[in-house]
Amino acid sequence: MNTLQEHWNKIFKETPEEKLGWYESEVTQTIRFLDGVNFENKLVFLPGAGTSRLVDGLIENGAILILNDISNEALTALRKRVGNPEKHYWYCGDISKPLPKEIPAVDIWIDRAVLHFLIEDKEINGYFENLNRIVKTNGYVLLAEFSLNGAQKCAGLNVHRYSADELIERVGCNFKLLKSEEYVYVNPSGGERPYIYTLFKRNGA
Repeated sequence: MNTLQEHWNKIFKETPEEKLGWYESEVTQTIRFLDGVNFENKLVFLPGAGTSRLVDGLIENGAILILNDISNEALTALRKRVGNPEKHYWYCGDISKPLPKEIPAVDIWIDRAVLHFLIEDKEINGYFENLNRIVKTNGYVLLAEFSLNGAQKCAGLNVHRYSADELIERVGCNFKLLKSEEYVYVNPSGGERPYIYTLFKRNGA
């Protein structure tokens, strides 16, 4: 059986970017949802960055990025596309496992469509332990995942669908929900994918 990394490497190696089921040619929904958040010289963590065009949008807004993915194929393709790649941090690894201690605390954590691939409670808990460890006081967290009405599978894998209430519970009492929104994403093949978008802010000291 292929490992999870082999599964994702095969997808990113063999599927044209614009045919990926989560591909967005423009990323206005995510940027709009973060309206009012200043990205200039802010450190932003992107779990499951893949080859997302969100990376380009954040760089255009002045962010410095920590780009994580389990697929080295995805990060290699992204590194080739991103200008000045040495300005950013690159980490190939499973986001449900403890992050290396050298990864610095971040101002913003943005997850579009990664958390829902974690199925077991141990994996989900590991993800949120990482999030709680590295997001700074007064930092922001955006979680955009398949909603309860969303697809049950993606990229050949089962997914865990979320409500806003579950995301509030999972992120924990250190964070305050600023807003949540149902959003229907239309994928490259024309399929509708209902998402739940939530934005949190870490409580001040």
